[in-house]
Amino acid sequence: YQEQLGKPTEFPEGGYEGEYIREIAAQMEVEFASELLGTDDWKPFKEKAEEAIFEDISDTLKRMNIHMDSFFNEHSLYESGDIDSTVARLREKGLVYEAEGATWFKTTEFGKEKDTVLIKSTGEPTYRLPDIAYHANKLDRGYDLCIDIFGADHIATYPDVLSGIQSLGYDPEKIDVVVYQFVTIVKDGKPFKMSTRKANFVTLDELMDEVGADVTRFFFLMRSPNTHLEFDIAQAKEAGEKNPVFYLQYAHARICSILRKAEEEYSFKNEVDLKLLKEDAEIALMKTLFKFPKAIHSSAEAREPHRLINYLNEVASAFTTFYHDCRIIGVDSDLAQARIALAKTTAQALKNGLTILGITAPERM
Repeated sequence: YQEQLGKPTEFPEGGYEGEYIREIAAQMEVEFASELLGTDDWKPFKEKAEEAIFEDISDTLKRMNIHMDSFFNEHSLYESGDIDSTVARLREKGLVYEAEGATWFKTTEFGKEKDTVLIKSTGEPTYRLPDIAYHANKLDRGYDLCIDIFGADHIATYPDVLSGIQSLGYDPEKIDVVVYQFVTIVKDGKPFKMSTRKANFVTLDELMDEVGADVTRFFFLMRSPNTHLEFDIAQAKEAGEKNPVFYLQYAHARICSILRKAEEEYSFKNEVDLKLLKEDAEIALMKTLFKFPKAIHSSAEAREPHRLINYLNEVASAFTTFYHDCRIIGVDSDLAQARIALAKTTAQALKNGLTILGITAPERM
């Protein structure tokens, strides 16, 4: 902000250097002119940064087809006194003590080799404290299941949160933690090293600009959370079978094209004789389609959407074999009608699966 107004200043050590910081500062200059020059009050800067960054995050989520019903502001836990009451409740149970100017949580009581800092000597809480307070707040609001999505850098943190929740009398089984491994962006065949503080990163919006929202979303969904993801931009941009989302979308579009041609030859019937479907490829495709409900259920139960993607790949592969072995156009009308019904069901399964994953199912490509 000071630089915007021509006042030389040193950038704080360890400060975030991204261009977005300067963009927010430019907005501050438009809104306040030089009114805040020389002030010691951080509040207007903090509020403006929060507002701008949160708006940016919300726009990115919408673009990724992620819709949040509500957001919870961590700051409200401090305003409501939940943070202080959480520390007090843990202290009453003999699980909190002071040492070396910091407040410690007796995690040795839960099998850890060392106790863990809850509040640093600077007065700043570690991640564990607001997370314990938040989960207590959420469970108090009557939720019977909390699914937490964490990055791998929190893998050492969440067990302490569960210990804190359990010691406060809550059921830790109501909290299901999913830990995602880190993502490596591969550009021009080489890993791209990123640093948030040095503003050396690729944003989700830049990925979507480069390869599209569907492809970006699909790449994050297609691997198990436990697997390190290499996001290869060259592969994501390729419009061919090497691109996994294109493969499934094309499979759906191809069936739609086949059905359009079949409709020119036959009048589709609602009642067809499925007993005519006796070929190995027909039976294999039907058996694969019958597994759809189970594939959805197992994906949901395991919190692993990649299982549904693996299943849809099976469907697409089974249809390719079926279409290669079993002609639709140019065969007996009753047999054609049965095969058309099978093709329509396959297209519906692919569309339903892609829709559940938040991916479009185009009818033409």
